[in-house]
Amino acid sequence: MYIVKSSGQDKEQGGTFVCIFTIPDKELSEVRHLFVDKVSKEIINQLLDCLLEDGVLNHGEKDSILQENVNRADKARNLFDTVLRKGKEASRKMVGRLEQKDSTLHKELGLSSAQSAQPAASPQMAQSGSATLECTIEEFWKTKQNDSNVYPVAKVSYKNRVALLITNIKFSHETQRYGAEKDEENMERLFQSLGYEVVKYRNLTGKAIEEALFKFAEHSKLKEADSVFVVIMSHGKLGAVLGVDWKQGDKDPDEFPINNIFTILGPKKCPGLINKPKIIVIQACRGDKTGSVFLSDGPNQVDDAPRPRDEDFEEDNVQWVHKEKDFISLLSCTPDTVSYRQPNHGSLLIQYINEIFKADAHREHIQELFRKVMQRFEGVTFGSRLQMPTIDRSTLTKHFYLFPGLVDPNL
Repeated sequence: MYIVKSSGQDKEQGGTFVCIFTIPDKELSEVRHLFVDKVSKEIINQLLDCLLEDGVLNHGEKDSILQENVNRADKARNLFDTVLRKGKEASRKMVGRLEQKDSTLHKELGLSSAQSAQPAASPQMAQSGSATLECTIEEFWKTKQNDSNVYPVAKVSYKNRVALLITNIKFSHETQRYGAEKDEENMERLFQSLGYEVVKYRNLTGKAIEEALFKFAEHSKLKEADSVFVVIMSHGKLGAVLGVDWKQGDKDPDEFPINNIFTILGPKKCPGLINKPKIIVIQACRGDKTGSVFLSDGPNQVDDAPRPRDEDFEEDNVQWVHKEKDFISLLSCTPDTVSYRQPNHGSLLIQYINEIFKADAHREHIQELFRKVMQRFEGVTFGSRLQMPTIDRSTLTKHFYLFPGLVDPNL
């Protein structure tokens, strides 16, 4: 079961209540790896047909699982994650269908019947006098509405979410980024499942990347949105992503400084995003070395712009805001090192973001999701080569929850 503690009070019993996402017997995410390892291709096909009949999946989702995944394990993983994020009823139906089609695997996974009774509250809950509630995404969202430690998300702001996705694949003088198409597909599908309209570009020069960001900063939805994602995937070097015309040795190299993102989406140039989470993901190398090399911080930059005196303004004519706040960025590797990509499956970072977000975005905030993505790289080696993503320039002052599925995109 998914247990989420809330700061609210149960009015009838007067105790702190605990919100429980009830899943039959064992938490499905705990058996995910066993399901992926052991379910057969034949059972996957039968489950897809049954879940289509049950209304858990639509024809597009079924076709996507079958056609966009190369091997059996990928199909199983996509099926599992798709059903899990649809909530407890969808999960119960899949568990029931699995029991019908493969009772041996069902027992091996330790799952109970889809119609089994809800598990009783733990002794710790009973001793604390807590009330036990079955919690949907909307109910979980409601427990966070008055939490001062959580960025606000309203249904109106959810409908206005926007994400910028830039993918460079074909380069004039550098190797092509084979597999990047898969990254683009995966990120676009993930964003759509989280309620984001996706603004998408391909094969941009450094200047065009900057222009795309400026245009994005003027998007009509930003004033009403609760957050934005910006994902840039390209070749790269320390501090910059490369434009498609980049060439070794050019005096004026075609590149886009990553630092410019924070300026363009900052309060001066993008006031619509003040006090809203801005999540940046950069999939690009930061050098040509393997393993991890950490660099010291650069010198502080001094802003020499003249400061107006407080007495030059009336109180309601000016608002002082932090120059940079409410950002968090995840870079695909540590400084000076390379990132790895599989031609058939895409970049490791994007694969693991999809995996973690699909499994945990309904209950974890963005900082914890990124931590789990980083943790996913532990123990993953390619001979002597290693990769470790880096959370950089995090200025989030609260927790940001994505609440996937809070609003039906068709309404």
